[in-house]
Amino acid sequence: MIVGIDLGTTNSLIGYFHEDTAKIIPNKLGDNLTPSVVSIDADGTVYVGKTAKERKQTHPSETADVFKRSMGSTKEYELGERKFLPEELSSLILKSLKEDAEAYLGQEVKEAVISVPAYFNDAQRKATKKAGELAGFVVERIVSEPTAAAIAYGLDKKNADTKFLVFDLGGGTFDVSILELYDNIMEVRAVAGDNFLGGEDFTEILEQMFAKDNEIDLDELDVKTRVHIRKQAEACKIGFEDGKTSIMKCKIGEETYEYEVSLSDYEKACQLLLAKIKRPIERSLKDANIKLADIDEVIMVGGATKLPIVRRFVSRLFGRLPNTDINPDEVVAVGAATQAAMKERNEAVREVILTDVCPFTLGTEVVVTRSGGYKENGHYLPIIERNTVIPTSKTERLYTASDNQSEIRVKILQGESRYARNNVYLGDIVVAVPVGPSGQEAVDVTYTYDVNSILEVIVKVISTKVTKKVIIKNEDNDMTDAEIEERMKALESLKIHPRDQEENKLLMFRGDRMYEEATGDRRRLIQQRMTQFEEILDKQDKNAISQAREELKEFLDAMEEDM
Repeated sequence: MIVGIDLGTTNSLIGYFHEDTAKIIPNKLGDNLTPSVVSIDADGTVYVGKTAKERKQTHPSETADVFKRSMGSTKEYELGERKFLPEELSSLILKSLKEDAEAYLGQEVKEAVISVPAYFNDAQRKATKKAGELAGFVVERIVSEPTAAAIAYGLDKKNADTKFLVFDLGGGTFDVSILELYDNIMEVRAVAGDNFLGGEDFTEILEQMFAKDNEIDLDELDVKTRVHIRKQAEACKIGFEDGKTSIMKCKIGEETYEYEVSLSDYEKACQLLLAKIKRPIERSLKDANIKLADIDEVIMVGGATKLPIVRRFVSRLFGRLPNTDINPDEVVAVGAATQAAMKERNEAVREVILTDVCPFTLGTEVVVTRSGGYKENGHYLPIIERNTVIPTSKTERLYTASDNQSEIRVKILQGESRYARNNVYLGDIVVAVPVGPSGQEAVDVTYTYDVNSILEVIVKVISTKVTKKVIIKNEDNDMTDAEIEERMKALESLKIHPRDQEENKLLMFRGDRMYEEATGDRRRLIQQRMTQFEEILDKQDKNAISQAREELKEFLDAMEEDM
C-alpha cells in the first residue's frame, strides 16, 4: 500500500486510492485535516495536530508550528529543553499520519508519495524526504503540489493541447505553476512562487488592524496573549467566507476588545500581499513564454484561496472565475494519492507521463573579459536554466583565463544572481590542465539533473581526456542509511501520546485554556466540571468516559459561546 501525503505548513493530510477513486484518511479525531503543530511536555510526551494546537494556547514555549517555512535550513526550534530541526518536527507529523492510516486501513503502510511546493529547492526537497524516512516511510517520489493538484482535477482526461495555471496559496507558501497537456504527457512549463507568503500573512494583517484600532502595542504583550490574538485573527479571517463583515474579539488582561472589520477595508489593507502574489504569476508566464489569454483553465489550491479577496483578485486578473470544484484543502492530498496509485500501476488509473522542471538555475563561476581586455572574475554562468524540463543534461565548454594556468576550478552554484557570490555554493571540482597560454586549454562541464533532485557534475579536460565527477548532496540535509536509523531510534524515545487518550487530552487542554481565560463563577464552574471528568478518567470505564467526554464537550462549547 502506497499512500499520498500533503505535508502542509498549516495542515497535513494523508490519502489512498480505493475503488477507482482517491480518498482522504481521517485522523484519530475523525478529521481530514491534521494541523501541522507539535507540542512536547516536560516529561517528553509528544502531542501532534489539533491537540498540540490547543495546547499552544497555554504552553506556547513547548509548541512549534509553521516550521515548513524553514525546511532545509539549520534553524532549530526549542520545545522546552529539547531542540528540533524542521524535518524532525515534520517527521512527527508524518509519523502521526502513518499511524492514522495504519489504524484506518488495518495494515502496515510502508511507502509514501509526499508533496512539496513547486518552488522548493534541492535542500528543502531532501529535507522533506528525510522527514518521511525518519517517520518510517520509504519515500521514492516527491511530487510538486501543483502537479498533484493537476492530477486530482483529472487534467489527464482533458482535451489535448490544454494549458493550465495552478494557483496554490497555502498557509505559508505560494506556488504558481503552468502545465500543458498533450497526448498522455502532462508537462510542467514553468514554476514560480514565494516560500514566505501564505494565509499566515493574511492573518497577520488582521492582527495589525485589530491592534491599530484598539491602540495596542503587540510587542508589549506576553506570548500567551499574542497566541490568543493570533487565534482570534484566524477565526475572523475565516468569518469573511460567510459575509462582508467579520468580528474579532480578544481578551487582554481583564479587558475584552471587540473589532468589526469590513471585507472592503480588509482588502485595502492586503494590497501589498496581493501585489506580491502577482509577481510570481507574471514571472511564470514569462518563463513559459505564454500569454495570460492563452491559459485555458485556472485551478485554485490551498486553504488560503477560500478567502473572498483572493478569489476576487484572481478572477479580476484572469478575467474569469477559477476552478474550485475540489476542496482546496484536500486537492493536493487527493492528487498525491492518485500519483501513488500510478506508481503502483493501479489499473483504475490511466498512466500519465509527468514531466517536471528544475525550479532554480544551476551554473558555475566564470571570468568575463571587459572592453580593453580587462578580465573580471566572479560572474555567474547558467548551465541549466530554471524551469528547464527534467531530467536534463547540459554541457558548457570553459577555457583557461590566464597564462600558465595549471588547474581549473569549477564552482557548482545554484541561484539567479548574475554575480557568483550571491548564489548558493553547492561544491566544486578541480582538474589539472597542461600549462600554456590563456585560452589554450579547455574543459567540458556537464550538469545532469534528474527528477530525484540529484545533480551530477562531470568535468572533462579536452586535451588529456582526464575526467572527474561529483554527485551533489547537501550534507546538512542528507543522511546515510545508518544515520537515518540512528536518528529514528532517538526520536522513538519520545513518547507519542496513546491513541485512545487523544480526544480526552484535547478536551483537557481546551478546558485548561478556558479556565485561564475565565474569571469568577465561570472559572469555578469549569474547574468543577474538569475535576469530575478527571475522576471518571481515573476509573478507566470506556463507556463512562465516552459519555462524560461528550457532556464536557457540550458544556465547553456552550461556555465558549458566552465568553
